[in-house]
Amino acid sequence: MANDLITLEIQDGIAILTNNRPEKHNAANDEMDRQLFGALEEIHGRSDLRVVLWRGEGRSFSSGRDTSEIGVRSEDITNFEFIERGHRRTQLFFSCPVPIVAALKGWVIGGSFERTLLADMRIASESTKMMLPEIKHGVIPDSGGTARLFQMAGHGLVADLAMTCRAMDAEEALRHGVVSRVVPDDQLEETALEVCQQIAANPPFAVKMFRRTLSRIANPLAQQTMQEESMGMTAIYETDDYAEMKSARAEERDPEYRGR
Repeated sequence: MANDLITLEIQDGIAILTNNRPEKHNAANDEMDRQLFGALEEIHGRSDLRVVLWRGEGRSFSSGRDTSEIGVRSEDITNFEFIERGHRRTQLFFSCPVPIVAALKGWVIGGSFERTLLADMRIASESTKMMLPEIKHGVIPDSGGTARLFQMAGHGLVADLAMTCRAMDAEEALRHGVVSRVVPDDQLEETALEVCQQIAANPPFAVKMFRRTLSRIANPLAQQTMQEESMGMTAIYETDDYAEMKSARAEERDPEYRGR
């Protein structure tokens, strides 16, 4: 269907979860997020699955949040309530009953990049580029992904990517352990599916117990970080600098920040 911004297909115990807004490089809007979390809830309710393959239709996995919707509210809800609701849904990545393998290509930006960092494994095509551009847009990364990146690559890389907002290519990501494999662009889909098939062929209870062990190590930091991010984002939305950033963009001028 034309309005399926997220699709879910089941194939031999593999749930193939697809970002399906290719004309926008799979930029996430509110409806796409709603469908993503709905698909994750469906995955949680099934007993016939062994692994999730998360991919993107078109040229990019996802170019991140649709910037035209940053800070936009279609309902009467506080900033804190809005952020906390998103974080409650994000817990579905932590509680997923089976491993999630993300197949990255093209642009993987912002919140979408952070969410792939909450997956169990990332495989990238050679031309993939990853970014955390939130600060450039007057906000901060707030999906728990920076904690995962810190665990993988340390303080220096997180600070570099978040505060310069620069792009990181696939080879650099491989060196830092952010992705486990880099493959030619035309081999990404095949390789990612093969990895999922290998996982699906293993004893499912053993896979689940090993993933549980990893989760006990990794999840507490990410979940604690999200609590801090909620407060940070709530404060940012009330600042003069955030209002100035939005005004400057609307008026097509350079912003004049005052640090308040």
